[in-house]
Amino acid sequence: MSAPDFVVVGHVTRDLVADGWRPGGSPSFSAVQAHRLGCTVGVITKTAGDVDLAALLPFAQIIDAGSPVTTTFENVYRDGVRTQHIRAVADAIEPGDVPEAWLAAQTVLLGPVFGEVAPGFASLFATASRVGVDAQGWLRAADPDGSVRHTPWRGDPFWVGASALFVSDEDLAGDEEQLARWIAGVPIVAMTESWRGARVYADGHWRRMDSFPETEVDPTGAGDTFGTGFLIRLHETGDVGEAARFGAAAASLSVGGVAATAIPSRAEVEARMRQYPDIALR
Repeated sequence: MSAPDFVVVGHVTRDLVADGWRPGGSPSFSAVQAHRLGCTVGVITKTAGDVDLAALLPFAQIIDAGSPVTTTFENVYRDGVRTQHIRAVADAIEPGDVPEAWLAAQTVLLGPVFGEVAPGFASLFATASRVGVDAQGWLRAADPDGSVRHTPWRGDPFWVGASALFVSDEDLAGDEEQLARWIAGVPIVAMTESWRGARVYADGHWRRMDSFPETEVDPTGAGDTFGTGFLIRLHETGDVGEAARFGAAAASLSVGGVAATAIPSRAEVEARMRQYPDIALR
């Protein structure tokens, strides 16, 4: 089993909606974006077998290590604000679930949704791999009724070994102390700010950029699309500014449709960047 170009680690979820459910979780978006950018893709997840992963991600090599239940969320959006309840949580993903050959993947995104990836998981991968961590899944807790709330991370640093860390201002919830720990421990920290754009910390300072215009239909997965595009373009160019523009352009296109239907191709991302040449880190 050879190493894919891009590996995503995290739970594929069942996201409850009015007429049933649809797939969610980082792999449901990141894997699609990586594939549409021309990468071979590997997915490591755990489900109860009630999500047809082969149909969802037919292009990917998939490791489903199995669980008694599949992580299940109920999401409600009102005026662009999401309210979440968690209804079931699958087993944690273990280091032994990663095929040895995949440890040499070019790019890796750790995208837990509810703490299913242990701190330090990034250190498993080869030194040459670019490993991104999406902070969201480590910054969630649930109340007794299943309501999901933002919470600071108090455990061992989950970002050890990471090349880049991705977080939204919504998930950070104003915790500047946490942000300070990340910029001290990770070479690149990228914080998306919805329609306001993004801020990126690299080489000892912050830079920011505006968002690419788009009529928002469904924001689910935009952060995964941003992180995936960012990592892949960073691997290709080594340029943080180029990576940020590319990831932001991809994310803007992804919110223009429902779920993964609007995740763009490389040609579409490049066209969006040419359309708005002045949108860049500054």
